[in-house]
Formats: sequence, structure tokens, C-alpha cells
Amino acid sequence: MMKEDSHSLIFSFASLREFTTAVFKHCNVPHDDAVLAADVLAYSDEHGIDSHGIARLKTYYDLLKIDRINPNPVISIVREKASVATIDGDNGLGLVVGPKCMEIAMKKAHEHGSGWISVRNTNHYGAAGYYPVMALKQDLIGLSMTNTTAGVAPFLGAEKMLGTNPIAIAFPGFNEPPVLIDFASSTVSYGKVEIANRKGEPVPLGWCLDKNGEATNNPADMINGGALLPLGSDVNGSGHKGYCLASMVDILTAVLSGANWGPFAIPFAIHVAPLKKQVGKGIGHFFGAFDIDGFRDKTEFKKEIDEWIHTMRSTRPQPGAEAVLIPGDPERIAYQQRKVDGIPVNKEVVKSLRIIAEETGIDLKGVD
Repeated sequence: MMKEDSHSLIFSFASLREFTTAVFKHCNVPHDDAVLAADVLAYSDEHGIDSHGIARLKTYYDLLKIDRINPNPVISIVREKASVATIDGDNGLGLVVGPKCMEIAMKKAHEHGSGWISVRNTNHYGAAGYYPVMALKQDLIGLSMTNTTAGVAPFLGAEKMLGTNPIAIAFPGFNEPPVLIDFASSTVSYGKVEIANRKGEPVPLGWCLDKNGEATNNPADMINGGALLPLGSDVNGSGHKGYCLASMVDILTAVLSGANWGPFAIPFAIHVAPLKKQVGKGIGHFFGAFDIDGFRDKTEFKKEIDEWIHTMRSTRPQPGAEAVLIPGDPERIAYQQRKVDGIPVNKEVVKSLRIIAEETGIDLKGVD
């Protein structure tokens, strides 16, 4: 059943998954791949990561419709040595290429103790945190990175040269939930600026620059020719650290794999033409998986993760704060709440879903 508030309509988990799967199948994505791609997007919506879920469906749909993304890629290993490999994604959906490459990393981890996979010729792969969660299901430590369309200025720079370039890693607990770390190397993700722009709300100073390289709290200034700032923002916030993280991700995902790096990364946008100059193929991902037993007894490690969690949660909170959380708690809290209340989808995003529904004849349940 659909409900609404001033900014959003509320959908059930099942209705969004069904609609997303049907849309990908309409775009000639094979059934199993369509289900997989929908699962990656659903992970974001169901865990409160609104910038990387159903809000991105229209862009995937548009790019598939004009053949800018291959709906049925042949994923191939182009170079391999024991625990490491480079994979060509054949310009497929990152939502499909990513999980399949993570599976290869996990297989290598079981065989060799660790697996390291760099990927080229792929596309936007959703939330980085999805992939280490895959590893948790096999009692492995998992790691994931991707480069993205340039939208972030280097430290002290006034124009966008790097992507938001997120990093995610997860460690399994014994009785406690896993520690799941997932963050962009920019001050915020581009999607959060988009959300603020859709709501007509300002963003904090330190997030964005306008087209002249000046700090701004107007999200439209960033979207229209400006740039995001690296994590830490400026000299006072040690913005060089975010710049270094972004650089590391760009090199591991793109320079190492042979994908487009830095300002040459393929735009994930229908209204932006592909760049004339390319230094590689597509964008890049990087995945890692580690067999804990190669380091210490797995059960001992997981029990000590529990102790680590207990210690962090027992920290005395700052005045005005309720409690200290562990990485992954906000997503778990959002999941439990949304499982009961449903997923709020911004009305501007719903408009984009209605366009897809009208063009494809697929029923967007709950919206008349």
C-alpha cells in the first residue's frame, strides 16, 4: 500500500524490486541479471542510501535504451596471476558486472587466502557497501571501490577532476552484527546534493564549490558547473586526506585495470555526451576478499570483533548525542524501520519512474 508525506511516496520492498526487475528485463537484460541488478539497487533503498537506489533507475534505463550500456555482456578475464586478475566487463551494467567480479574475488580468497580483482569497461555499480556484504555471507572480509564520473575538485583545485570514488569494507562479527564501513572520498556523495536540490534545500558550506571555485551552499551552483570538495574540504579540515583517498581509489580501479581515470571517467548521465578523449575502457572497480583463517582463528577473530563493538558502543557520548554507533548501524536501523514503514521515494524520483512506466507499460504499483 502506498502512503505519502510532503516530499515522498512510500513503497513496499517488493513493489520496487518487481518494478526494477521488469524495467531491466524490458531493456533486454537477461532475467537472472535483471534480478541481480534490482537486488543491488534495492540494497540501497532498503538500507536508507537513497542516493544510489531507485533514484538512479531512470539513468540506467535511458543509457540502456540508447545502447550506451550493453544489456548482455560477456565478462572476461584479460590477465590473471594466482590471487589477482583484471576483468573486462564488456560495457555491461555495473550492477551485474560488479557482483560477478566480487564472486571471482571470493573464489580466489578461498583458494589462495585472498582475492584481488580490478575491473575495466564497466559502469556505475550502485552502493559500494553491497559488495563486502556479499563476502560476509561466506565469512570473508570484503572490500570494494569504484571510480566515478568526475565531480570532485582535487585539494586546492577549483574544477572537478576526480569522482566521489567510494570505499567500502566489512568485517564479520560473532553474535554482533558486522562492522560495515562505506563512504565516499568526497565530503558527500553527489546524490546527497541532488536530493537537497530536489527538495529546494541549501547544503552546508564545505560541501561544494560553484563554477568559479567559490564555496557555496546552493546545490544548484554545484550541479551547474561547480564541484564537490574532497573529504575534509579545505586546509583547516585536512582536505588533502580526502584527495589522497580519491587518488588511491582512482589508481586501483582505473589506472591498474586500464579503465578511464580522473576527468576521463565515462559520465553516468544521459544528457552528457561521451568524452572525446578516453585513456582506457569504461570506468573501473576494484574488489578484495580475505580468508580470515589465513590470519588467525576465524572464531577468535569474530568474537574479538564483538568485543571491539561492545567497547566502541560503551564510549561516553558527547553532550547532545544519544550514543556512539558502529559503522553500519545507520543502515541497519534504516532497514528495520523501512521493513515496517516502507521506502520513501522522493516525488521528483517518482515522476521519473512514471515516465518509465508510461513508456514501457510496466505497472508502477501504488501510484495512480
